[in-house]
This record gives sequence, structure tokens and C-alpha cells, in this order.
Amino acid sequence: MSALTCGFIGLGLIGGSIAKALRLRLPDTKLIAYDINAASLELAKKEKVIDQICPDINDAFRGCDYIFLCAPVSHNAENLLTLKSLLSPDTILTDVGSVKTGIHRQIEELHLQSQFIGGHPMAGSERFGYQNAKASLLENAYYILTPSDEVPSEKVDAYRKLVETIGAIPLVLSYGEHDYVTAAISHLPHVVAASLVNLVKSSDSEDGVMKMIAAGGFKDITRIASSSPEMWQQICLTNAENISKLLRTYMQYLGGIADYIDGHEADSLYSFFETARNYRESFISAPSGPIKAEYVFTIDIADKPGSIAAIASLLAMHDVSIKNIGINHNRELAEGALRIEFYSQDTLARAEEIMTEHGYKIHTR
Repeated sequence: MSALTCGFIGLGLIGGSIAKALRLRLPDTKLIAYDINAASLELAKKEKVIDQICPDINDAFRGCDYIFLCAPVSHNAENLLTLKSLLSPDTILTDVGSVKTGIHRQIEELHLQSQFIGGHPMAGSERFGYQNAKASLLENAYYILTPSDEVPSEKVDAYRKLVETIGAIPLVLSYGEHDYVTAAISHLPHVVAASLVNLVKSSDSEDGVMKMIAAGGFKDITRIASSSPEMWQQICLTNAENISKLLRTYMQYLGGIADYIDGHEADSLYSFFETARNYRESFISAPSGPIKAEYVFTIDIADKPGSIAAIASLLAMHDVSIKNIGINHNRELAEGALRIEFYSQDTLARAEEIMTEHGYKIHTR
């Protein structure tokens, strides 16, 4: 693949992560960026992620092979209008939004269909902003492409290869199918998580007992409620029809579960939980997707200074990298006082072997 020039309109969590992945996997790529946050641009330049800071959307974008629209969705129309007069006929426009219908309609209004391939990296974090961007965010994540009908097939193939090069898994869908699918597996869960948190907030006692013990399973299933309120407001407004339809179906489903509980219908309740468990377990075997495989064990440790450091040092001595480590403050759903996550099945197995040899008791899920 010859050296590319890629431009970024917006350099937040996703735009920054794509830029970092390009710099890592295709180091000769020229990267230019514009963002209203000057500090993010300066940091990216200091880290040598981008080559050129653009004070606005200007002539520097004329020579780009790809231009990534990574600003908030509400700015797309304005940015596209500015870009239209600057585009080379060979430039591919793409975006990273989690809703596709709106951007495709804007592209059609501007008659840019032959240059647009919608993009949605199915990766993210409850944290946002360039300072939290990382190249590994995209690894083994589905990256959905929604090409306009008029884009040449060779352009779609080239973009698909680019996505594979930065470590993601391309999947081509129509923009309508994309919006319905993501409403179910991404947008609705965020609405549900936020609703659960607000339910506890409104139901808690004055002394905050619910908040105090809200750990374990509750914190796990509501983690995504910490995401950007502005972003999720925009997603709900731009994918309203799909989210509302699925939300109302979900509410009916919950009503049925409430009837099982009220009626003490043991068999129905068992079937409800068993079906969910079996289907959820089928996700775990997949290396990628909206729910990632985790390589984790928990381990019993003594409650004394230096216990965590001793484990980390022991693994480091054997060249085993730790992805994440944390204390289980609530033992409701997991055995072991310390939770350790690894990058692969091989490193997990090696870590289990090392810790067992040194007398530690570990618990696998």
C-alpha cells in the first residue's frame, strides 16, 4: 500500500484512536487534523501522531486520500458544505458516527455519493476526548462500512483493506440495516443503563444505602451510563425511530417478565434466565463484536501492604503483561479479592500457571 494522506475533521476519542492506529500500522502516512480543541491538536502533534495542525478546514485537505469526519454529528452538515469545494475527485469521505441515515441523506443533498463510504468503528469507552485515544481501541473490533451505491467497488475494497490494516474487522451493511442493528445492540443498552442508574437515584434512601453498595453486577451493567451525555443525546435524536421502536418492544417484554414474577411462574422464570445465559455465552466465544472476549481471573490475596505489588512484580518477572487490574470491593458475583485481565488466552494460561506454582489460589470464570 503506497503512502496515504489522511485528514481528520475532529480528533476526539475515535478520531484520535484511528489516527494513532494509522501512525502505528502505516507509519509513512501523512496525517493532518482540524479540531476546535487546540490542546488536543497540540498534544497529537507533540506525540507525533499528526504531521500538520490545520487552524480551519482549508486547502490542506485537498490532497487527502481519505477524510474522516469525526466531529459531533450536529456539525456534519456545516463541515461537509465547507469541504465540498476542497475535495479532490479521488478523495474518499468517511465518518465515524454511530447513526448513518442522517449523514447519507446529507451526502445525497450535496451530490457526493460517489465519494462517500460511511464508517462506524464498533469500539469506544466511557471516557472521551483525544487524551483517552489509543491505537489498540480498534483492534479486533467490528468496523461497519456503509458505502453509497455510487462509490466504485475498488474504492470500497481499498477502504476495507485499510480497516483491516489498522487491526479492525470490516463489515459492509446498508445504512438502514446498520441503524436498526446498532439501535438494538448499542443504543438501547445505553438507554437502559442510564435508566437503571436514574431508577436507583430516585429510589434510594436519604442516607444513600443503594449508592453505597452499588457494586458488583450493578456497576458492571451500568458502566456505559458514564458515557458522554451530549453524544447519547444526539444518537437518540438522530436514530429516534429505531430506538423508540425497540424500546417499546423491550418495555412490553419487561411487562411479561413482571407477570412471571407476580404469578410465581417458576418454569417461565427459569426459561427466561436460561435462554439469556445460553445466548450470552455464545457471544463470549467470539474474538470480537460488541461484547468482547475477556481473559480474566480473580485471585485471593492477603489484606496487607505490598500484596498487589508482589503479584504484579511476579508476573512482570516472567514477561506477562497485565491489561487491567483491580480490587473486587464487592464479592457478590466473583470469587477472589483481586481481578486481573490479560491481553490473550495464552497470557492468561501462562499467568494461571505462574500464580499456581507460587501458591496463589485463583478463580476462573
